[in-house]
Amino acid sequence: MMTLIAIFFPCVSFFLRGKILTSILCLILQITLIGWIPAAIWAVISLQNARADKRNRKLIKAIKSKA
Repeated sequence: MMTLIAIFFPCVSFFLRGKILTSILCLILQITLIGWIPAAIWAVISLQNARADKRNRKLIKAIKSKA
């Protein structure tokens, strides 16, 4: 669901994750049709990176709790 939001509404994707300034910058970029594609790619990559960071923190926490 968040991936679709990131593709169709890139600035909303950043806003929903609490990145207000990034959302504004993305909105400025996506105002033009040419800028929409880079904004959508940026939002999707950022979303994937955030998910990977969350996974990594969870794994590190699990490893530390076993040790």
